[in-house]
Amino acid sequence: MRASIYKSELEGRVPAPSSKSYTLRGLICAALAKGESQIVQPLGSDDTAAAIDVLGKVGVSVLEDKNCWRVKGEGLREPTEDLFCNESAVTLRFMTAISALIPGQCRLTSASSLSGRPIQPMIEAMNQLGIDCHQDEDKSILVKGGKLRGGVTELAGNISSQFVSALLLISPLTDEETRIRLTTALESQPYVMMTIECLEQFGIRVEVSSDFREYTTAKQSYRPTVYGVEGDWSSASYLLALGALSGRVEVENLNQASLQGDKAIVEFLRKMGASITVSENTVSAKRSKLEAIKADLTECTDLLPTVAVLAAAAEGTSELRGIERARLKESDRPSALSEGLQKMGIKVTEEKNRLTITGSPARGALIDTRGDHRIAMAFSLLGSVVSDTVIDHAECVSKTYPEYWETLKSLGGEVKIDEE
Repeated sequence: MRASIYKSELEGRVPAPSSKSYTLRGLICAALAKGESQIVQPLGSDDTAAAIDVLGKVGVSVLEDKNCWRVKGEGLREPTEDLFCNESAVTLRFMTAISALIPGQCRLTSASSLSGRPIQPMIEAMNQLGIDCHQDEDKSILVKGGKLRGGVTELAGNISSQFVSALLLISPLTDEETRIRLTTALESQPYVMMTIECLEQFGIRVEVSSDFREYTTAKQSYRPTVYGVEGDWSSASYLLALGALSGRVEVENLNQASLQGDKAIVEFLRKMGASITVSENTVSAKRSKLEAIKADLTECTDLLPTVAVLAAAAEGTSELRGIERARLKESDRPSALSEGLQKMGIKVTEEKNRLTITGSPARGALIDTRGDHRIAMAFSLLGSVVSDTVIDHAECVSKTYPEYWETLKSLGGEVKIDEE
């Protein structure tokens, strides 16, 4: 699929889609609780569909209605086939840990797009807890599960916060107290705190050290609950950026007290001079003259594509730091952004952990998204202010925001979709 984006005047009021991160955490916790839980206002997307499919193969029933999923946790069973996690890194990492709870053997596989993303540090941390887990030559993961003893495990905190979250999900179900120690400072701390917040709603308590480098969990049981999913600040960032670039957009369903790190988009937009209005659960942005920014994205790397294209439209030279881990996402995002922005006539200097972007009038171009949903949505923002831009593999937005192109149209965006 290709999406052709044309210069448009955008205006309207739309809800932010529900959070993928919270939906996935809620699904896993509900699967580990004995009884029926409800996931209210969940996100339906490629990633959450992958999680539901895999959970079904290990005995978890998920009844899907539009606004509420009913999850029945009745104990996990050994699967009779591979657990295919598709392109969902969260599903692969969380289910690798969950497989340690299942008597017998689980074999986890994924789409080739995940083959270059790290998993070995988490496998080694599981091995320290006495879990028989390893990766095959073909990148499949084999886990022999059963009774977990608990104990102490160590891993680096600067590779993926998902490793820490995955271990936290199984920690309450070990025979002994489990302690997770980080050998480096934790990056993307908000995601781990989101996991702990979700655990609390299912009756699990975790002790966290003051420096966020040690997590202690006693033996506990998950309790079924009604779990509400809040709006997604990552997805909202594209909508707010559209308003700042191309008109006026008001985004509903946003929790101002959210733990999501990508809530920082509001502060970044303000620093760039955007006109932002915040109310109880709504944020609006309207077209403004933007100025360059110096921003550290260490705790919110998913905002890199949004802030990068805003910088391309801003006056002056922006410096975006803390981006190294963005190279380990669905694509090497700094590289993809550098390539696409230069195609559109924007001066970019790419370093290992920094992008320097000098804003100037952009021109339309054919953008190679590398199959990355965030690259596709980000370049649609610049497409709304130039003559025409073509986004290849536009269907990749279904990973987190399946309705994105229809939402853009509803705001007045001129979008033409061509099936290849």
